[in-house]
Amino acid sequence: MANYTRKLGRTGGYSYFINLPKKIVQKYGWREKQKLSVTDKGRGLIELRDWKRR
Repeated sequence: MANYTRKLGRTGGYSYFINLPKKIVQKYGWREKQKLSVTDKGRGLIELRDWKRR
């Protein structure tokens, strides 16, 4: 498993973003503007999944 360091950015007044490495996006076959499900797993962990495969 590779480690990547990213900065948290802010868009507008209520949203934040993080850029994902290209290798990770390609590994899971994600595309631009694809919906992803974000789940808070606690202790600083989050899970990202394809929205349709929840």
